Amino acid sequence: MSQQNKILETLAVVGVGLIGGSLAGALKSSGAVERIVGFGRNPENLQTALDRGFVDSVTTDLAEAVSGADLVLLATPVGTLVDLFSQVGAYLKPGAILTDAGSVKGHVVDSARVTLGSHFAQFVAAHPIAGRERSGAAAADIELFRNHWVVLTPSVETNARAIETVQQMWECVGAKVRLMDTVTHDRILGMTSHLPHAVAYALVAQLDALEGIEDYSSMTAGGFLDITRVASSDPVMWRDIFIHNADITADLIADHQAVLKRLEELVRNKNADELEAWFESAKKLRSELKSAKNHSK
Repeated sequence: MSQQNKILETLAVVGVGLIGGSLAGALKSSGAVERIVGFGRNPENLQTALDRGFVDSVTTDLAEAVSGADLVLLATPVGTLVDLFSQVGAYLKPGAILTDAGSVKGHVVDSARVTLGSHFAQFVAAHPIAGRERSGAAAADIELFRNHWVVLTPSVETNARAIETVQQMWECVGAKVRLMDTVTHDRILGMTSHLPHAVAYALVAQLDALEGIEDYSSMTAGGFLDITRVASSDPVMWRDIFIHNADITADLIADHQAVLKRLEELVRNKNADELEAWFESAKKLRSELKSAKNHSK
């Protein structure tokens, strides 16, 4: 391992699933970390991470995982993550950096400020905007974060060196890093990620409530499967995201209902001109969004 590439001696990954496992494996591959310890409650999943070479050792003892780490990553569902702050804070060594990978930032940072005490200055809130429907170490991919954004939402109290180290860690695995305040992050991700999941779950629930579900299932169009793809995501993770970003997500759902109501009126009135203009405008914006995303890679 090149000393020039190394940014950390010991990393503890709490939650070696899709995100935690992918980051651990990518960091091992890059040579940026000397030793990675994986913590979890599922011995089979931990063994998978060990067998794939993503971690050097595994444990179900949180103190053992955290106490010797220079940086601790909390890569669990948001509800679990918030509950872990007090436990992890008790085991952190002086100067150790703590970061997370949660999809909600406002509630996470507020909880960390209350719970972590003197360790709060070493907490760098983060959100890698990358994922898949599958979960666990078996689904991890060392290329998962390449050319994807990772948003850091540090507070005014956050240590500058801690921010720099977390940024370097993500850049080592090919991610692009952007700093943002928590409110902006939660509003943007509420619209671009949380609301689409709500719509996907709602569409599947609407289908499930229909009579003759067997006929619908056998003739499900590709468009329905495309739109509802994200409804295959981890239910616990998305339960926690909705709960911990509840106000923003609920407001966006209400806004979406108003948009659907307007669309319903156009359809009922058979307003061909306005429908075509609506669809043309949506098509144009969708193409611009896709082009902007491709150009940012």
